[in-house]
Amino acid sequence: MNFHHKPVIHTGPVKLIVSDLDQSISFYQDVIGLVQLSRNEDTAVLGTSEKQALLELKQPEQLNAKPERSTGLYHFAILLPDREHLAAFVRHIAALKIPVGSADHLVSEAVYLDDPDGNGIEVYRDRHPDEWQWENGQVKMTVDPLNVKELLRLKPDLTWEEAPAGTVMGHVHLHVTNLEETERFYVEGLGLKVVCRFGNQALFISDGDYHHHFGLNTWMGEGAPPTAANSVGLVHATLHFPSQAVLDQRINQLHKLGAKTNKRKSGLFVEDPSGNGLLLVV
Repeated sequence: MNFHHKPVIHTGPVKLIVSDLDQSISFYQDVIGLVQLSRNEDTAVLGTSEKQALLELKQPEQLNAKPERSTGLYHFAILLPDREHLAAFVRHIAALKIPVGSADHLVSEAVYLDDPDGNGIEVYRDRHPDEWQWENGQVKMTVDPLNVKELLRLKPDLTWEEAPAGTVMGHVHLHVTNLEETERFYVEGLGLKVVCRFGNQALFISDGDYHHHFGLNTWMGEGAPPTAANSVGLVHATLHFPSQAVLDQRINQLHKLGAKTNKRKSGLFVEDPSGNGLLLVV
């Protein structure tokens, strides 16, 4: 099953505030392998050569300082179509001598790095869903060491030129202020389902039995304040719905929960209880 197309509710492009647009474009092209799809004076859209948009970057006229402790982006996660391309990406990063973290999550294999503004990035590949372990509606995920040596033996001649066809925005992981009200917003409001919990500090939610389209954590501390406007970090993550009827139903539920929605040219904007922006689209 494809977890990143209709009829599944799924994540789409992420919009970020950056401090230096040219520097960020160079990073995402040269390091991550994205293609510039459009550009104006203060904004750029990057994605794949298939015209699949993944990121929108904006440099504001006035940049505000980002608090050390706030809600907002933990990381966005770029999903590659196969393990061989993850291996090629790891070789590419190693050649550039860029420091990364890595993990085997049972459902996936991942590497982690930051962009020039400290925005977290995950690049990963999924194991086949038949390999995922479910119990009582919850998927088992861990943070185990990634077997890098085994990974790098895959197709050693495959080089990383750009993000391959089939690359999508796999999920988005956010810092939030309170898990209980956050769960209510994403489950009762947006219609997603909790599929994994890490104690009382993090939960993972999805549609269509994916391992997660959103990660939500309180690792910045309960009650962490929202990120200041026009500071580096998340403006919004995009969430795709299968039809206007489904989206209208979710909007009604959000309004019942007290959430305020605002129509934008590209979709409907709403903030979760922690001030994290979401763009709801069909």
